[in-house]
Amino acid sequence: MTRSGSARTAVLWTAFLLVHAVVAVAGWILPSQPMGDVVLVYEPWATSALSGGPIVGVTETWVYPQLALVPMLAAKILSLPLIGGLGASGAYLIAWALMITVLDALAFGVLTRRSSAQPRRIAAWFWCAALLFLGPIALYRIDAVTVPLAVIAGLWLTRRPVIAAALLTAGAWIKIWPGALLVAAIVAGRARVRMLFAAALVTAGVVAVLFLLGARAEIFGFLTEQTGRGLQIEAVAATPFLWLAMTGGARIEYSFDILTFQIVAPGADAVGSVLTPLMLLVALAVAAIGAVKAVRRAAFSRLFPPLALSLVVALIAVNKVGSPQFQTWLFAPVILWLVLDRTRAKVPAAIVLALAALTCLVYPLNYDALLRAEFLPILMLSVRNILLLVLLIVGIRALVRVPSTPPAVKE
Repeated sequence: MTRSGSARTAVLWTAFLLVHAVVAVAGWILPSQPMGDVVLVYEPWATSALSGGPIVGVTETWVYPQLALVPMLAAKILSLPLIGGLGASGAYLIAWALMITVLDALAFGVLTRRSSAQPRRIAAWFWCAALLFLGPIALYRIDAVTVPLAVIAGLWLTRRPVIAAALLTAGAWIKIWPGALLVAAIVAGRARVRMLFAAALVTAGVVAVLFLLGARAEIFGFLTEQTGRGLQIEAVAATPFLWLAMTGGARIEYSFDILTFQIVAPGADAVGSVLTPLMLLVALAVAAIGAVKAVRRAAFSRLFPPLALSLVVALIAVNKVGSPQFQTWLFAPVILWLVLDRTRAKVPAAIVLALAALTCLVYPLNYDALLRAEFLPILMLSVRNILLLVLLIVGIRALVRVPSTPPAVKE
């Protein structure tokens, strides 16, 4: 490595550590408890499992896939030496932030190991900026565990497709969205049979362990749990109802079953009920476009990035849940697009940075005002949601425009 390359790498790592420190500390001082889920939900689940109580996903149906409990347990174990001076909650928060930072550092190391590769440096700077713009929600949610897994897997897709597929499958058993990257990789890649086998093997292993632990109907309970959700206030489809809430035509109410704020209004339940099948249809249509391009021998570096991003955006934009941490899902496909084809990734990267900043402005900075249905946060959230639809259009447009590779001419 040259001296200039070492200096660039040192600057990148300094920025990485500073951003993580700033975001971690911001969680303690910003309003609306941006790290509330970690101590109010994750820590009690982990404590219950370790102390002989109910085990979410095993003895009772859970909203998350079961491997999500693993990092929660890991953070609890890491927090034990810190409890004496910080208390259980403080220790768990610090352990969680350190755990996510270490996971991100592993992925960041894989990303920046070729310090002379400009696309990788640009992708690394994008990741730092996206984390900073999105704020504490990028760190203090279970989704943060899946981002580094997806980045590493994406970077390994061409050289280590089996390991990459296994990582993406494990990520999907933590939070479903990495499965979209797996689908894109299987459609666009050449090692699709091996990737399918790896995914099936990991899934079979997880299901077998859960069965041995006593889970039965709970194994796929995270799928059925979603059906009972109403229309969450941050969802794209909830935008018109938020404007109605300003005039009293809709209400924002808290669901103690799902632990989130939802829309109560005529037509809201009907809209929520059609979103899940519509989301599946959009995802299938996007995958079909990608499959046609793959059959026509499109290059992986051109096909995979827009296909992966479009699938992930579809899971966010056409969803009755619109949690702010969903924006972290966009980081990995954009990072990979910048690495593989940075010229065409500039517009999606800029949109994702804007989405991150707007999301932070709404949550946690103006969330209380949003719950009161005030004009400014509704306007900011509306712009954010429109940008999500724009990003979906940009991704699909780039996917449609992926060129086919003509077959070799035999002489």
